Formats: sequence, structure tokens, C-alpha cells
Amino acid sequence: MIEKASVRLGSPAGRTRDALDVALVIPLQGPAGIFGPSCESCAQLAAEEVNAGSGVLGRELRLALVDGGAPPEQVATEIDALITGGVVDAVAGWHISAVREVVAPRIDGRVPYVYTALYEGGERSPGVFLTGETPGRQLRPSLRWFADELGIRRWTIVGDDYVWPRSSARAAHRYLRELGGEVCDEMYVPLGTRDFGPVLARVAASGCDAVLMLLIGDDAVLFNRAFTAAGLDRDHIRFSSLIEENVLLATGPDNTRGLMTSAGYFEDLPTASGLEFAAAYGRRFGPNAPVLNSLGESCYEGVRMLTELLRRAGGADMETILARAEGLEYETPRGTVQIRDRHLRQRVFLAAADGLQWDVLQQLP
Repeated sequence: MIEKASVRLGSPAGRTRDALDVALVIPLQGPAGIFGPSCESCAQLAAEEVNAGSGVLGRELRLALVDGGAPPEQVATEIDALITGGVVDAVAGWHISAVREVVAPRIDGRVPYVYTALYEGGERSPGVFLTGETPGRQLRPSLRWFADELGIRRWTIVGDDYVWPRSSARAAHRYLRELGGEVCDEMYVPLGTRDFGPVLARVAASGCDAVLMLLIGDDAVLFNRAFTAAGLDRDHIRFSSLIEENVLLATGPDNTRGLMTSAGYFEDLPTASGLEFAAAYGRRFGPNAPVLNSLGESCYEGVRMLTELLRRAGGADMETILARAEGLEYETPRGTVQIRDRHLRQRVFLAAADGLQWDVLQQLP
């Protein structure tokens, strides 16, 4: 179990030069809290594997837990205090873009910041590295597949009301214009919405063939249940670029018909690297472990990326890390990956829900 971070200014207790301390920022509350346990477990596994070897340049890698589900300003203030107090040497983790947008300027390039969530693209803050999928590599080829393979070009967009859904929707508008498609309706709801009745009424009236879901965690669960209850799953495809096994389990097998996604990792993807990771995860955490999924696995990716960056740079100096990061290539559960323009270049796959599992259809171009 990773300990919750505590701020001790000056020379914090337990802080030694033999350790590299990383703030692991993951959601422990709110709609995205459903992802927290798997994020924590995957990051912990990565740290244990690093430490079972030589550590990071001979230093033990230690994780300090920060609740990324708290209000963004609160998260940023806590991380700022941890860095200023010399408590942590780096920051990593999965949290929504609304948190990243506030955290990145507060870090201001003082330490490496590895952001592991799929996101809307365009992050250029100093010292930020990103392991997640972006719309050009994930949403665009998915929409093209729907158009080419299923003839689906008429979409309604339903998203939570913050930066990732709105920015992704703008990208979807562009991609659909390229395909001769259209957005029939577009609507946003507050995080934590419970009643999707008015939204579903508009979906039904929109004349769309499919719904682009840009909803987070618990919001996606409630939307999926209500979608089926309204009978919309009989005639409409749902596609979300942020949905995984936790959401499938909470949604229930009767409510996943016509539900699809794309991601860089699926537990059911039969690759050697993926199967090896799943086996290691199972051995470490046992049959009652948090369900393995792409968002949790991204935190494993984040710890690995941070480790590889520091090893290549020979330390934690930010100028050296930035100078040597480009083109860095290594092996992870997602296969062979490479850092390009501070983003992780990786394969992305399309999958359809089959009850409570994902049926991986193909790699996207």
C-alpha cells in the first residue's frame, strides 16, 4: 500500500539521498475515483520491479500518494508544497485534464511531471511528459473506421463539462467534416450528474446513428445504464475513448450492447508483453486485485517512463532530461514505445464490449 503524501518543510523525516520520491497523483474520490485502486496497484507494481533491480541510478524509487480527485487548486497546492519542501523529486499519475491544467503551471518545470491519462493533446508546459493517447491517434482513426466499416457518420456528442470533453469534441467536428459526417447534437453535463433523462431525450430526437461519449467513470456508468433502459442501445452505437473494465463491471453486462472504445492497452490483447504484465499483476495482487485496465496500466507506464528518462539523463536535472528525451525507446506492456515531442508513441487498438470484457477488433492505423 502506498502511503499518503505528507508535507514536511525543510528536511522531511525519512527523506534520504538514497531514495527518489515521486508524488503519485491519482483520483481517490469523485466520478474518476472508480479508477483509483487499479492506478495505485499498477504504479506500485512498476516501482517494485524497478527496485528489485538497481532502482533508479542506484536509488530506491518511492511513491507518495496524492488524491487527484480533490478540487484542482487543492491538488496543485499540495503538490507545490511537496516540491517546495523537498519532499518529492518528481510527479506522475492519472488525473483529469482539469487537474493537469492547474498542476502543470504550479510545478513550472522544477521537477519531471509524467501525465499518464489519455487527453485532448496540445500540452506544452515545461517538464511535462505524456504517456496517454491523443485524439489524432485514437479518436480520428476510430471515427474513420465507423464510417468505412459501418457507414456511421451521424453522431451526437455527450460529455462532462470540462476541458477534455470539449476539446475532444472540437477535434471530432474536424474529423467528421473530413469524412463527410456531421454532429447532430452536442451537450455537456456537470461532473457527478445523476439524471441523464433530458440528455437521452435529445439523443433520441437528434437523428444520430451513434453517440460519442466523453464522460468520466461513474458518469459513464449511469449514462450507460440509462441508455439501455431507454432502449437506445437497440439502434445506436456508443463509442468512448475513455472507458475500461471498471466501467464495464459497474455498467453491468445487460447494458454494454453496442459499446466500443479504443486504447493503447487491453488486458485481453494477446501480445507477449501484455500477457507477461497481466501475469505479474496477478501474482503480485492475487485474485481480489483491482481489475486490470488501460487507465490503471497507464500509471505503470508513467513510472516506467520516468525511470527511463532519469536513467538516460543520468539524474534528475531537467535540462538534461529534456535534451536527451527525444527518441527514447523501450519495452512496456504496450509493446515497443518511443518518446516523440514528450509524448509516448504507441499502438492503439479498437475494441467492442462483449458483456464485461473487451473484444479487441484490430490495431488502428
